[in-house]
Order: sequence, then C-alpha cells, then structure tokens
Amino acid sequence: MSFPWANEYKPSHPAMVWMDEKLPLPRLVYNAVGGGYEVPRNLNYFWNFGFLAGLCLIIQIITGIVLAMHYAGDARLAFDSTEHIMRDVNWGWLMRYTHANGASAFFAVIYLHIFRGFYYGSYKAPREMIWLLGVVIFLLMMATAFMGYVLPWGQMSFWGAQVITGLFSAIPLVGEGFREWLLGGYSPDNATLNRFFSLHFLLPFVILGVVILHVWALHIPGSSNPTGVDVKDKSDTVPFYPYYVGKDGWTVGLFMVIFSLFVFFMPNALGHPDNYIPANPMQTPAHIVPEWYYWPFYAILRAFTVDFLIVPAKLMGVLAMFSAILVWFFLPWLDKSPVRSANYRPMYRKFFWFGLVPAMLVLFYCGGAPAEEPYVMLSQLATLYYFAHFLIIVPIVSSIERPDPLPFSITEAVLGNDNKAALGGQG
Repeated sequence: MSFPWANEYKPSHPAMVWMDEKLPLPRLVYNAVGGGYEVPRNLNYFWNFGFLAGLCLIIQIITGIVLAMHYAGDARLAFDSTEHIMRDVNWGWLMRYTHANGASAFFAVIYLHIFRGFYYGSYKAPREMIWLLGVVIFLLMMATAFMGYVLPWGQMSFWGAQVITGLFSAIPLVGEGFREWLLGGYSPDNATLNRFFSLHFLLPFVILGVVILHVWALHIPGSSNPTGVDVKDKSDTVPFYPYYVGKDGWTVGLFMVIFSLFVFFMPNALGHPDNYIPANPMQTPAHIVPEWYYWPFYAILRAFTVDFLIVPAKLMGVLAMFSAILVWFFLPWLDKSPVRSANYRPMYRKFFWFGLVPAMLVLFYCGGAPAEEPYVMLSQLATLYYFAHFLIIVPIVSSIERPDPLPFSITEAVLGNDNKAALGGQG
C-alpha cells in the first residue's frame, strides 16, 4: 500500500540512476520489501509465516531442479534412479532429504499461515483477493506434492497413486474416463510416471507466479494486523526494512535450525518405510496412508461409509474432501462480522479454539490411523463439526455476536491512549 509518508526510492549511484530510468527493478524491490513499503507497527510473529512460505518455495524449486537432472521418469528406472541419487550423486542424499522434508515444512508453514488468517480475519474486505489467491496456492501445492510423492515409485508411491486417482472414478459419467486420461492407462504405469514428473516440475513455477500475484494483491490494501484496525496515520506504521526484515530474519534462523534437525538427524521421520520397497502392483501394503499433510482431508474422505439414497458413499466422500477446501473460497462472504480480529470477538474466539482447532487435530490424527473404529466415528464427528463451523456457526455468530470495543488506532493498541506516548513524545 502506498502511504503518502512512505519513503521514496532515490538512487544516488549513477549506475543505479541509469537502471532506474531504463528498467525500474530496484524501485520495484524497494517498494515491495524495502523502506518504501510501510507495514503496521503491531505485527506479531504469526505474520512471519508468509515470508517462511516463500523461503520454502525457493528451497523446493532449487532442490527440485537439481534432483530432476538425475531422475529417470521411467517405471523401470525410477526407483533405481532415486537410489542412485541417494548413493552415487555428490550431495544427492542432501538434495533429496531437503526436498522431501521441505515439502513437509512448506505445508506446516502454510497451515499455520491459513489458521492465522482464520483467527485474525485476514480474508475480510478489502483483502478478499489475497485470500482467494492463497487458497489457489494451497490447491496447487496439494496437486504438486501428490505428484511428487509418486515419483520415487516405491510401494506407497504406487498404491497412493492407485487409491487417489481411483477417487475420480466415483464421479458419474466422466469419472472413469478422466482417471484413464490422467493415468495414461488403466492403472499407474510408465505413462503415469511421465505425466506426473512433467507436471510436478512445472507446477512449482505456476505456484511462484500465483505467489507473485498474491504479494501484488497484498500491496494494494496493505498488510492486516492483530487488531484488525485500519492504518490511520504515520504513527501506525514502520518501514518493512529494516524492522520486519530483521524480525523475519530471526524467524528464518529458528526455522532453519528445526528444518536442519529433520534433514540431518531424522530425515525419514515424516515418511513411510514402505516407500523404500520397489513398487509391486501384485502386493498391496497393509495400511495405505498418504503424507501427513493430507490426513485431515483423507479422514473426511473415509468418514462417509454408508450410501445415501442413490448417492454412493465413495462419491459423497470425494465431494466432501474437495468441498473441505472449496468452502474457504466463500469465507469472506460467510463471515459478515464488521470486526476482523478474533481478539475482539469473544464468541467467535471460543468456537475457534474449542471447536475448529480440536476438530482439525482430530482429523489430522484419524487421517493417519487405520480405517477402523473408533477412528471412523471420530472422523465423522470431526467432519460434521468442520462443515458446521464454516457453513452454520460462522454466519450465525457473525450476525448475533457483540464484539468488544476496538482501539481507535493501531498506535493506541500498542502504546495506550496517551496522545503524547502515541506520537512518540511530540506535544
């Protein structure tokens, strides 16, 4: 957002002056992430996850390009080429472990980023487009990660592809044809691997393009903040550089320490041991389970066990699984409260912490558990609440809730209502 008090880019070196005249790239960077971009002064550490998500995307693209140089997208060679990367390519093990754990780190950061949006109302006007583009990014991430998980061509890769693509056959009339088109045949094979490898390589760059749109959309209304109060004057903001660059830098350091612990000391903690067994179409694993970041939606899929009239349970599960994400697109219009932040919405805050968060934790747990009782019943209860939260509770609460009084400004929320304190001691 361009505030009248924001610093203007003024190059001093002749080379930078020439560059700014011919191609104003330095000005663009300065206005996007430098001193020319003003942000609310009260942002907490939950606002660091967007920067971390960008870092994860860059890690995934760099390591993915290196891995693609040595990977063979052929069903007869894929598993062996993966082992070749691990054993024979210089630093190949590091590239693969960084890429595999980087996917988990990416999703962990994005989940926290999304739930911050739920809590602080980041989807509300005038930031609807930022939110919608964010949901698109999440869907693209889900597709990219699924195709990447198939590439090692181990047991869980093969059977994961078999199960997930088999869901499309539940769609009446066109489902089976779409599945065959996606696989390039009747079951996962060489054509499947080629298609998934091509798409897995391409989609991260599509994600990068949508991320650029996401950041561009963010710079139009400016960043939200924990109070949900709009910026009123200069005292409410500080330059992004150096204040929040330093804050993001500290978080990046902590993130890299945790990430390095997984990469170097427990690289397979989030994977499945069956994927170190070559794919065998004749032997089904005892317990087929996707990666942990799919578990909530896998639990929703398995929560539907009984046909309803003429609608098969499998079709209802597939529709519910996709609807669990698609409902986020409508959240800016389902939540009609004029107050953004849950800090000032006592009723919404209770439903968030004691309803939505526990339901998601239950879905995470049940998605990785066997498809048996009591996990199926818990999945059904959590799924029921999940949809009720967005489609029933949020609209009703936003209509009847009486919010707490909002601070007059961001500065008042930070420093109190003493005018001299708010203005930094200036009479």
